[in-house]
Amino acid sequence: MTNTVEELTGQGLIPGELFGRLVNRIAKEHGMPREFAARIMDQALAFLRACGERHRAPLGPSELVDIGWHTFILYTREYASFCERVAGGFIHHTPNDDGMSGTDPEKLIARTTEAIRSLGFAVDDELWLTFMVKCSDGDDGCRASGKDGNENTDTNGK
Repeated sequence: MTNTVEELTGQGLIPGELFGRLVNRIAKEHGMPREFAARIMDQALAFLRACGERHRAPLGPSELVDIGWHTFILYTREYASFCERVAGGFIHHTPNDDGMSGTDPEKLIARTTEAIRSLGFAVDDELWLTFMVKCSDGDDGCRASGKDGNENTDTNGK
């Protein structure tokens, strides 16, 4: 008998009804099959869960996974509640129009997918292959917002 460990899914982090609404929005707005949109949303949720952990270096989504993050942010109440539950505070999305200076995109994606895997989540490697780092998870790794929700206030007691 072989013991197998079942990997977690990002989809399991939110109610099915909300997941369905997010997937439908992605499919409609980006003209893609619902199944592909579901994969994107699943990975975005797993990424955000990884952002809830302390990391020495920042994490960042692939271009495709970022679509899921953008979509979830539109549902502000649900997104804020999710962030509080998985990260203990709001996870701000910080666009980085000039790219992350000094950050090797391949290393960033490798670090991010390893963080997701380390929590037991499945990584859909195809969604992490081609990317452009257009955003970061905050200057202090995913926890860029203060206790009051103001991204300009301290989060880590520095």
